[in-house]
Amino acid sequence: MFVNSGPFAAPELFSHLVVEAERVGIESLWTVEHVVVPKDYQSAYPYSPSGRMPGSEDVPIPDPILPLAYAAALTKKIRLATGVLILPQHHPLYVAKEMATLDRLSGGRAMLGIGSGWLKEEFEALGVDFGTRGVRTDEAIQALRALWRENVSSFHGRHFSFGPVLSFPKPVQPGGVPIHVGGHSRAAVRRAAAYGDGFFPLVKEPERLAEILRLFALECQGRGRDPSTVELTCTTRPSLDAMKRCADLGVARIVLAPPAFDPEGLTSGLERIGNELIARL
Repeated sequence: MFVNSGPFAAPELFSHLVVEAERVGIESLWTVEHVVVPKDYQSAYPYSPSGRMPGSEDVPIPDPILPLAYAAALTKKIRLATGVLILPQHHPLYVAKEMATLDRLSGGRAMLGIGSGWLKEEFEALGVDFGTRGVRTDEAIQALRALWRENVSSFHGRHFSFGPVLSFPKPVQPGGVPIHVGGHSRAAVRRAAAYGDGFFPLVKEPERLAEILRLFALECQGRGRDPSTVELTCTTRPSLDAMKRCADLGVARIVLAPPAFDPEGLTSGLERIGNELIARL
């Protein structure tokens, strides 16, 4: 995760990370997004007790999709994921075209991780209503699916309305690019159960993860959906014991931060992950 931010905004280090990650058997790369970081923001970052994002406000955060296209040209099999794209800040017509293009360029390796956002000041800078971000997210997911699956596509909601339109090329993957819903709120649980191909609750504690997945299973069952059909992703400590505990909960993918910020450290750290974790899971 975070493969496009901070020092990985530099193409040389990004390229090194991408190539070495594929070599040691890493399954996927996950990019983050903030189009701007408002100075002295007051919104609370929900994934840290401090309420602040990691790093300073001026840390480089490149676009989440463009680096994945760059990575597609450097690799053959590693999957390419946004983790996460702040979906309600985007029009689904653009996201559908961008992700379908990435899926074509990569030979069907794209995944769209999405979130509804937490940084109110960023929404205000974009002129997007923060209070309607949940509804906009739900509508955008449905609109994306229509654009990817239907040759002549239409969608009519409160915030997005279009059609009939034609959007080509379509993704390589049947049914479109898989959509992984990020977040650990009740709204994220509901959204993943209703619309997700995958669910990515960003919590590290196995006990908290188990409770979220219990609520997710109940939400799926209430909708007549088998929760095992939704691919589960999580993050945890880079230890075999912690990873096995996640696997026991049904998690299919564990996402870790890069092990270093220099070429030599990346190579040795990724080899350690490959030899001590991936090979033993």
